[in-house]
Amino acid sequence: MRGALRQRLAPWWRGVGLASAGLVLSLAVLVPATAAPAKKPAKAAETRASAKAKSAAAAAPKAAAQKTTKADARGKKEAPARQAAAKGKGGKAEATTAKAGPRGQKSGQRNVAQRQGGKQQVARGKERVQRTVAARSSRAEERATRVAAQETRLSLRPVAAHAPQEVRPARLSFGQMAGLRAVDDPLELKSSVALVMDQDSHEVLFSKNDHAVLPIASLTKLMTGLIVSDARLPLDEMITITEEDIDTEKGSRSRLAVGTTLTRGELMHLALMSSENRAAHALGRTFPGGLQRFVGLMNARAIMLGMKDTRYVEPTGLSSANRSSAFDLATLVNTASQDPLLRQLSTSHGYEVAVGSRVLQYNNTNRLVHSPDWRIGLQKTGYISEAGQCLVMQAQVAGRKLIMVFLDSSGKYSRLADAERVRRWVEEQRPVTTAAGNAYAG
Repeated sequence: MRGALRQRLAPWWRGVGLASAGLVLSLAVLVPATAAPAKKPAKAAETRASAKAKSAAAAAPKAAAQKTTKADARGKKEAPARQAAAKGKGGKAEATTAKAGPRGQKSGQRNVAQRQGGKQQVARGKERVQRTVAARSSRAEERATRVAAQETRLSLRPVAAHAPQEVRPARLSFGQMAGLRAVDDPLELKSSVALVMDQDSHEVLFSKNDHAVLPIASLTKLMTGLIVSDARLPLDEMITITEEDIDTEKGSRSRLAVGTTLTRGELMHLALMSSENRAAHALGRTFPGGLQRFVGLMNARAIMLGMKDTRYVEPTGLSSANRSSAFDLATLVNTASQDPLLRQLSTSHGYEVAVGSRVLQYNNTNRLVHSPDWRIGLQKTGYISEAGQCLVMQAQVAGRKLIMVFLDSSGKYSRLADAERVRRWVEEQRPVTTAAGNAYAG
């Protein structure tokens, strides 16, 4: 059945195929036919444009000639007008100049007036300056006149006579006044008095003005300590510093304020190590029997020791009336060095004391106790202007126990330098007795 249907439709399909092929061919023919007419108008446009350009190029010289001709004609017509305008402007300028003439004259006159006014102002300024200077000078003259008059009045007043203040010369020591410092010695010592003695044999190794009797300052405190130590008083007894212990002789200062309370042992320590004056005075003041008895015991002990040239009036050494000789002091050192307490306290390096809420540090007044070159058993320093710098020591030098006394040294450290010279001298050579000085005995 299908085959019959195909046979019936075959002619129809063939007709359709032919019709489609014809349609395709017709379309192919129609497409170039429609595109071709579009190219022809473009070529026509190009042809028209080129023609216009040629005609324009041909017409350009003619137009330029016509424009030039018109411009010349227009220039000929406008020339009279421009000349007339130029004349008009010139007239206006002349008119303006004519009008501006009076104004210019007025401005010139005004400038001249201003210049003259400026000159007048300068002149007035100069006059004011001159008047001011004159007024000031007159006032200065008046002031000078008043001052001169005042000085004249003051000079006419009676003036109380005042004694001229004299410059006080340096206070001389007793040794200087006696001429002891002018004495030369082989060791070139700076001390006016010197004595070096062997403690065991009492051999004098060196002496200089050894019999001179001079103030001994705080060397006095060695005897003060010896009296207190010999009395065997309790060292833990409390002693209070009072106003009686204040120095009225030299006005020296002290860190022990009035009301300070220390033990007797502490006061002895400060007196021997740091040469504390109030401590030494308090030791004598609180001694059984009072200060006068204490000073009497000091002089009595000196006599017992054979110190014939020695005298004490108070226990500190502030008074220049406390006097002795180098030989007497060597005797005192020999005795005091045998007391263990005095040896310990005098050679102590330093000591602290509690005073209220403060702790006071005291140091030794002899720095040689710190030196490893020295073996010092006992020492004491002293100074007041009348005595100069003083020093006594017991020390072991070159295997020998020596007693050294230096009085009235010229400088603060010269007494220590003299001790160093003696030590080196003894160490370098076994000295024979060397003496220098005069027969001054005070």
